Amino acid sequence: MATISNVVTNTYCASPTPLLRRRATAMALRVQLVLAVAVVVPALGVAAGGATLGVNYGQVADNLPPPQAAAMLLRSLNATKVKLYDADARVLSAFAGSGADFTVGLPDRLVPRLAADPSAAAAWVRANILPHIPATSITAVTVGNEVLTGNDSAMLRSLLPAMQSLHAALAACNLTSRVVVTTAHSLAVLSSSFPPSSAAFRRELLPYMAPLLAFLAKTGSPFLINAYPYFAYKGDPEHVDLNYVLFEANAGVGDPATGLRYDNMLHAQVDAVRAAICRANYGKAVEIRVSETGWPSRGDDDEAGATPENAARYNGNLMRLVAQGKGTPAAPGEALQVYVFALFNEDMKPGPASERHYGLFKPDGTPAYDVGVKAPTIGGSWKGRANGTSGGGAGGLVVAEGPGGADGAGQGTGFYTVSAAAHKVID
Repeated sequence: MATISNVVTNTYCASPTPLLRRRATAMALRVQLVLAVAVVVPALGVAAGGATLGVNYGQVADNLPPPQAAAMLLRSLNATKVKLYDADARVLSAFAGSGADFTVGLPDRLVPRLAADPSAAAAWVRANILPHIPATSITAVTVGNEVLTGNDSAMLRSLLPAMQSLHAALAACNLTSRVVVTTAHSLAVLSSSFPPSSAAFRRELLPYMAPLLAFLAKTGSPFLINAYPYFAYKGDPEHVDLNYVLFEANAGVGDPATGLRYDNMLHAQVDAVRAAICRANYGKAVEIRVSETGWPSRGDDDEAGATPENAARYNGNLMRLVAQGKGTPAAPGEALQVYVFALFNEDMKPGPASERHYGLFKPDGTPAYDVGVKAPTIGGSWKGRANGTSGGGAGGLVVAEGPGGADGAGQGTGFYTVSAAAHKVID
């Protein structure tokens, strides 16, 4: 475990300021809380086969437990990797010394600013990364979410320059060996995805995608994809085999060009991205990670398959697949890194009912359904305030979308949806 005295040193750009020293002291107190819950549940670990499970920790809700309770639930899943949609200091400080690797997010609204002003990237790193490392392990920053499938042309042009500015800011702090810079995509970046070997990126995105792939390869950063077989089933339940999307026994689907056979849709989707990367005339290897995938336990009347039983089958089978450390048919020797969406049901998310029911756990800490995990009991009653602050000893949290303000340290809106562009996904 890293000591608190190592949290801020001259290795990272600048000497400690009074503000950073106060943050370090607060971090020390939070470490004690994390250590207290560590005696109740096993330490974060690696699943069988050497693979690790990642979980998306979204908090668009007004009734969630504090991060210390979330740490207990993540331990019950043996989750060693956590992905946030912001860089919320309360969460990062609460997990100091936990052993979890964090991916943090820089929100869409800051992308043009970082692209236009490199000093904004440096300010964001000072405000959101430096106060937490090395006590909390931050290994990646995602710049925006599904930017390339949005309809804002200025955002598309800004994405790579913003990533480059952030990488340069991390390099100035000697952190590029510790923290990579990437961005997450929906499957809607593909013009076709089946059979996997025929997949290609949408023609209009290639001017942005090719240089982005070059950046990822040069910096050793992964290509992140938000992949939801649920959307394919929801869109055509009469013709999409439920067992195929739930990782259960089925006849499978063959790729006539490669002779490979797929017994689940998620692997087919990942290999489609792999083929598209190759077809973009970029030959260097880029690791592919599934940054989001999951299944809702409840939905509206027109949302086929959104049931607790199907959610349990999808996520339970997915966890077992990850634990086996297997790759996809096109890359069987490369264990696939997967982040399940999401830790909690989130009651303030807009859209159909399914958006509010992707959680493995209910806000009170009880499992939303049985995936074969014995979760610890967390007590208490939480009700967050509208401004995202917590009240009393165990207040609820509404995590900001990301840092704001001129120095990158202010509150955001906490607003996002599950892979919105992926609703157009093709199987």
